Amino acid sequence: MPHLLGVDFTSAPTKRKPITVARGSLDGTRVTLQRVDVLDSFAAFEAVLREPGSWLGAFDFPFGLPREFVLDQALGSDAVSAVRAIHRRCAKRMDFRALVDAWGNGRPAGQRLIHRATDTAMNGVRSTSPLQTRYVPVGFMHYEGFARLAAARVHLPCIAEGDPARVALEAYPGLLAHELIGRRSYKNRDDAERLFARKDLLEALEQGRTRLGLRVAMTHAQRDSLAADANGDRLDAVLCLIQAAWASTQPGYGLPAGVDPIEGWIVSAAITP
Repeated sequence: MPHLLGVDFTSAPTKRKPITVARGSLDGTRVTLQRVDVLDSFAAFEAVLREPGSWLGAFDFPFGLPREFVLDQALGSDAVSAVRAIHRRCAKRMDFRALVDAWGNGRPAGQRLIHRATDTAMNGVRSTSPLQTRYVPVGFMHYEGFARLAAARVHLPCIAEGDPARVALEAYPGLLAHELIGRRSYKNRDDAERLFARKDLLEALEQGRTRLGLRVAMTHAQRDSLAADANGDRLDAVLCLIQAAWASTQPGYGLPAGVDPIEGWIVSAAITP
């Protein structure tokens, strides 16, 4: 089995708000959390992508953009071509925002921040449009994160061939979180209600109550650290780790047939209990 990574990404890593990487392994139905690393720079993130050996990672940022936007902008026929074309056209991520705004402003209200097929394929939740560059700026996460995956030439199933020893999949931690604790908020505020939500989520993960059939093994110190992180970044990285572990056991990484190579797909997005 490959070494497993779960990555909670930020488009502007700092010591205060780093990229968070959960590392683990799978034995049967048990996912063992080995450690959680924090990366305060893109250079550190790029070093992880270059790590030798066999690994499979699930990354919390969109791998593709909506097909309609890509075709309207003549960006290419797959997600890698599109992100490279965007970087040639948009030297800075604010230039990408301007490109998206100019496109959206010419469209009817309600059709500006459109979604991919995978964003709306999940039961009970919907991920943010990859064209959103404000509030939760997942568009910037695509611009910064996916471009680095493409440059590292990792294997991107259904999107682009690459090093078969380094496999990257798109994850969405909110999918498993919603399955286990519903719409309860568990992050981005240091209060008792969200602390209890994180603890309930951790208990459910240890008991293996997700439809993916995996349980997480962690030390008391690791559990306390995950619960204490009010931002939820460490817990989100572990949720991504579980999605990576499940994908590692599935034919074709569990991706459905006919994935659009422009839009990509969130791992485990359309799997029913």
